[in-house]
Amino acid sequence: MKAALMAQKFDVAGRLVTVGSTGAGNVNDTYLAIFRTTFSEERFILLRVNKNVFPHPEYIMENMMVLTEHVHKRLEAEAHMSDRIWQLPRLIPAKDGQPFAIDGDGEYWRAISLIASAHSYEKVQSIEHAHEAGFVLGQFQRVISDIDVDRLHDTLVGFHITPEYLRTFDQAAATPEGQERLRSSVEAEHCQRFVEEHREWCTILEDAKDRGELSLRPIHGDPKIANIMIDDATGKGTCIVDLDTVKPGLIHYDVGDCLRSCCNPAGEEALDLSQVFFDTDLCDSIVSGYMAHARSFLTDADRHHLYDAARLIAFELGLRFFADFVAGDVYFKVRYDGQNLNRARVQFRLTESIEQRERIIRKTLDKA
Repeated sequence: MKAALMAQKFDVAGRLVTVGSTGAGNVNDTYLAIFRTTFSEERFILLRVNKNVFPHPEYIMENMMVLTEHVHKRLEAEAHMSDRIWQLPRLIPAKDGQPFAIDGDGEYWRAISLIASAHSYEKVQSIEHAHEAGFVLGQFQRVISDIDVDRLHDTLVGFHITPEYLRTFDQAAATPEGQERLRSSVEAEHCQRFVEEHREWCTILEDAKDRGELSLRPIHGDPKIANIMIDDATGKGTCIVDLDTVKPGLIHYDVGDCLRSCCNPAGEEALDLSQVFFDTDLCDSIVSGYMAHARSFLTDADRHHLYDAARLIAFELGLRFFADFVAGDVYFKVRYDGQNLNRARVQFRLTESIEQRERIIRKTLDKA
């Protein structure tokens, strides 16, 4: 098994006992490796980086080195002022000292430490859990806010640039196969109308960036609830994981994605659209936790566009799912015909719910 061979290339004491797929992640192949000595055991996460998604895997590792070195120094300096133990995964170097190992096929592998005595959830469990999600995201953005973005590679060019996804959709829709899929059902036609109704508005964050109102900063890139680790002993957030997507971007991408993923109790795969809605109570709790840290670095312009972020990122994910459906399901994994269409409908319904609750959401953001 290649994973077992690659696990032994990293600088870990002892003998490999087992390595098995965790089944986690939609992009990289992820494994849990266990090494033991006579007196100790070490477990770590082993990943094969998907070069189809990340064309420069070495950039991910270089970004992680910049990030983890910076954050660990800040956490150590601030430890005496904190009400909890903050953690962050660390890169485990290969035996040759490199932050990665390369197999015979030219594939990149990396090893990262496990977070001690903590776990995550696929869905928000409670109002308190939502507060911790916001608190962890705010803390993470705060401690990376002073990293010079010029030190970070853009590992996913075009990620969260909604107008780029719109162009991808237009290209897919212009093909004969795309036209056929657009006409394949009432649901597809409804999604197409929804895209057209939002076409002119989808540049709102990029326009603000181009005007100089919003600035590029270090971002996490994927702050979904499953990446928020909760301390087993205290029930408090202890860190955010899955750092592959750390890159320069607008912090609004993170805030919008966190709200989008956490405030829809029905989840991304809901089959009954009547169950899909934006839970403003969860939003209030997330924003409260987030602002406990974010007040120190948000500008007035940043705050002005937070509602736009929640609305846009929900629409953007729906657009990505719909574009992939129109293109023939070439990017997102599907288990049944029409799954990407259904995913798009869920996100578009969530976007509608956010729009219907705009006044409440803006009030929450304004008072925070």
